[in-house]
Amino acid sequence: MGLQFKDLVIKREIAIKDLKGKILAVDSMNLLYQFLTTIRSADGSALTDSKGRVTSHLIGLFNRTTSLMEQGLKLVFVFDGKAPDIKKRTWEKRTKVKTEAALKLKEAEEAEDLEGMKKFASRTVILDKEMVADAKKIIQALGLPIVQAPSEGEAQTAYMVKKGDAYASISQDYDNLIFSCPLLIRNLSIAGKRKRAGKFAFTTVKPESITLQEVLEHLDLEIDQLIVLAILVGTDYNPGGVKGIGPKTALKLLKEHGKNYDLLFKEAKWDDELDWQVIFNTIKELPTTDDYTLEWKNIDEEKLTQLLVKEYEFSEERVKSKLDKLKHVKEGLKQKGLGSFF
Repeated sequence: MGLQFKDLVIKREIAIKDLKGKILAVDSMNLLYQFLTTIRSADGSALTDSKGRVTSHLIGLFNRTTSLMEQGLKLVFVFDGKAPDIKKRTWEKRTKVKTEAALKLKEAEEAEDLEGMKKFASRTVILDKEMVADAKKIIQALGLPIVQAPSEGEAQTAYMVKKGDAYASISQDYDNLIFSCPLLIRNLSIAGKRKRAGKFAFTTVKPESITLQEVLEHLDLEIDQLIVLAILVGTDYNPGGVKGIGPKTALKLLKEHGKNYDLLFKEAKWDDELDWQVIFNTIKELPTTDDYTLEWKNIDEEKLTQLLVKEYEFSEERVKSKLDKLKHVKEGLKQKGLGSFF
């Protein structure tokens, strides 16, 4: 979902070269959904192979990851585990939205309304277990480590950064901040532009870093207050937040009431079926794990070719070209004594 923190945080533009040699923990589900909603055909439908299997996420994953590897970035892919029970409400809401979008998509198709098809197709996106499994196969074949989070992947990436095992968390969502992630990096793309979901238009983007401590100092808040602010505007556990309260109003309430949260939520007219404290504690207490090994291995070209070219019908020439570039980069790094980057 993503927190509505855009106007509250301080963002600093960075260059890809600034991240060379850095270990970066990727919020994998966020990335795959991004590819599914933006890599689309002319009518807005997802790209598929001859068997009708969706390949948008695999195309995006392979191209983006290899491009970043060429720049010397050390990526770690973190996947979601079991979500908190209270997230069930979010899934129900998302299912409803997808169902409504599917109906509108059908209407657009029947009317041959290309714009409508583009608009609603991306809203019907589903990332199933098989799609995630295939994404993991590509990551492993590229020799990159995978971390299985016990719960939310965002909380795990935040933990790894706090622990010092990763330099930053990579995600488009600001949610990492409420999990106390010291450094968040958004817009990590070589292209310098991002496809807008549901449209054939691009937005110019540049990588940006967001430092938690800088955000807290700028807003004059403590981390618990930032979590409360997030709950007021809406999190994955209380979609939509409190009706009529946006980020600026929420910040104003915090300034007025400080840490007297009970009074704050009373004035905000909290009417969720769950007590705000339940959501607060869920965010604060999400489980993380130390059960992972960060090891970068050689690329398994045979496995990649089998999966991408023979199984999912990628262009053999393009796959080979990407792998040749990586070989060239790796040789250059070895000559400089930096072979461990891969």
